[in-house]
Amino acid sequence: MEKLTFSIAIYAPKEKVWDTMLGADTYRIWTEVFMPGSYFEGNWSQGSKILFLAPDGKGNISGMVSKIKANRLYEFISIEHLGFVENGKEDTSSEAVKSWTGNLENYTFNEKNGTTEVLVELDTDEEHKEMFDSTWNEALKKLKTITED
Repeated sequence: MEKLTFSIAIYAPKEKVWDTMLGADTYRIWTEVFMPGSYFEGNWSQGSKILFLAPDGKGNISGMVSKIKANRLYEFISIEHLGFVENGKEDTSSEAVKSWTGNLENYTFNEKNGTTEVLVELDTDEEHKEMFDSTWNEALKKLKTITED
């Protein structure tokens, strides 16, 4: 596994950045970069299960099964990935998900003088590195745009 890091400065208080990044309606906007129609089911409370989902273009719902490992309001959130959703069914035990189970995706919010730095750190394999390198930067730019408007 490799750890990737992305960051962006957003000219807004960390509370607004947090609410925009994790709010149900605004989440759908900035995550379009990863998969059109992206959304989540669940909540961001520490210990809770959360599903990151999107239509797969074939009439099915696919995505990730995850757990909120840590949540320090307006400062830090850690998502632990546990498996996949394929055709609307959760898979947390197949051989295909075992190599990916336990990967973390962390968001840190640091505010200074009205500007918030969003730092994203995530574990990935070589197969997904290039895709994340391009999409995370675009997603953060979109988050910046919708937060600063």
